[in-house]
Parts: sequence; structure tokens; C-alpha cells
Amino acid sequence: MTSHAEPLDSVMGAVGRTPLVRVHAAPDAVPVYAKLESFNPGASVKDRIGLYMLERMLERGDVGEGGTVVEPTAGNTGIGFAVAAGQLGLDAVFVVPERFSVEKQQLMRALGAEVINTPTDEGMGRAIERAQELAEELDDAVVPQQFRNPLNSEAHYETTGPEVYEALDGEVGAVVAGCGTAGTLMGVARYLREQEPDVHVAAVEPEGSMYSAFFGGDPEEGDYKTEGIGTHDPATNELFEPEQVDELVSIPDRETHAEMQRLAAEEGHLVASSSAANSLAARRVAERAAAGQLDLPGDAVVTVFPDSSERYLSKGVYGSFAAWEG
Repeated sequence: MTSHAEPLDSVMGAVGRTPLVRVHAAPDAVPVYAKLESFNPGASVKDRIGLYMLERMLERGDVGEGGTVVEPTAGNTGIGFAVAAGQLGLDAVFVVPERFSVEKQQLMRALGAEVINTPTDEGMGRAIERAQELAEELDDAVVPQQFRNPLNSEAHYETTGPEVYEALDGEVGAVVAGCGTAGTLMGVARYLREQEPDVHVAAVEPEGSMYSAFFGGDPEEGDYKTEGIGTHDPATNELFEPEQVDELVSIPDRETHAEMQRLAAEEGHLVASSSAANSLAARRVAERAAAGQLDLPGDAVVTVFPDSSERYLSKGVYGSFAAWEG
């Protein structure tokens, strides 16, 4: 929980220790709690990996002070890395597919980073390739590569997982989180299962995403408006460990859009689409447990609200579903 009672030397000290807040639409018998990651200084869950990964990479000598971090990112990771890089004496360059949030790209530039766009129709795969090309062109440059670097999930194992466990006095029955890189879910799940092996783990994706391919399925790929989670190319999601996941929950965009609006109007949560998908999936797990259809080892279901809706207002998240731009 947020507990910064003493003055901090820099914004890096404000990363983590975010509030854990109840989602009131869930059943009383099996409460759902969400980590509000917009309370981080860069306003998203990606601040955690930005700080943790860059500190570890500097310690290991992967990059030297004054070097450059080059990362393919949809936006929040860039902001998280940019916040940390600026405080750690590193330059930052981010490769971002064009369709992602204009607000996020403006914030990365405001934090001193260079942003390079790649075509939307070439997907994150091309952004990854371009980041590698740029790193090879620069002196003392490194690509942290959030999609495959174990430090991503390790950051959540070391911070998010323990925070959840401490706040709920160990009474965690399930963890439910959307998977983009899958670092958040994998790190939190690993920590919680070390404390209680029977914790239920649910991965969340938008309808049209391809995560079910990890389980031997033959999913029908489709476009989706939900940002920050899901995959069109499972080969890039190297951190995802299907053997650690009990179920995969697919949420249609229309339901996610309605939940974004409900969370704001009824519960005061100004959160974005990945948070809304997580909320719906976590509530479904809790409802099954409350109905006796799912046996959980603890009372609570935990999820993550990765960022706020303010970075997506230009995409019409609070307008009609038809007007919402993914």
C-alpha cells in the first residue's frame, strides 16, 4: 500500500507501494482487489520494470552510465524507462507502432526520450526489429526487450507480489492479470505460489488475441481495441509460461468498453481498457468461487489496474463503443 511517510530524494523512490483497492461489483464473499498502478510517478505499472530493469542492467554492465536504452514499446514501458533513464544518467530511444496513444508518445518526448514510429500494419514485430537495428548503430546501447527479458517478471516477483501478499495478510486465492509481455502475471504468480502453491492463476486477453495458441488452441486472430494486453504473434511473448496458468479469459472489446465506463461512473476508477478487462475477468473468477464452482486457497482475488484513462481520452474511451478508437 502507498506509505511514503518520509520525503523522497527523487521520483525513483515513489515507484511501487501502490494502493490495493476493492472492486465493489464483485461478490462480498470473494472480494476482488485491484492494484492501482497509476499511482506510480510515470502513472503506470511499467514504472516498476523501468526502474528495476535499468538498475540491474547498469549493475551487470549491460550498459554504462551515459549509454543509451533502445526499446520497442506501445508507450507505458517507454514512459517508465524514460523516468528511470533520466535519473540514472542514460539516454532513451523508443520505437513505437504508429497507432498507439499519442498522449504516451508526447510524455516520452517530454521526459527527454527520442520516439521513432514504425507502421501500424507491421505490428510490434517490426518495432522489435527496428530497435535492434538502432542499438547496433549506436555506441554503448542496449535493448532491454521487455518481451523476453526475465528481469521484467523478476521486477514483479520482487515488488508487486510481496506488496499484494503483505496487504492481504497472505489471504490471496487468485491472481488475475492481462498479458501483453506477461511479465506482471508471471512475476506475481511465481511469488504468490511460493507462499501458497494452490493460488489460482488466470491470464486475460482481448478477444482476437492469440494467447490460446500456447495451450494448443487454434485461435482466430482478429483486431481489437483494448491496448496493452494480448498478442498477434505469440512467438514474441517469450516470458509467458502456460504451465503456470490455470485458465485464459478472453474479453470482447464491447464488454471492456462498458466496464471502463462503469468503473468510472460507479466506483470512481478512471482506468483504461486493460484495467477494465482485468476487472471483468477477476469478477468472473470471484463469482465462480462464490458459487462453489472454484475452490480457492484464500479469500481474495487480486488483479491489476495498469494505468489511467487520461492517456486515452483522445481515442474516445468514454464515448460510444463505435467511436472508441483502438
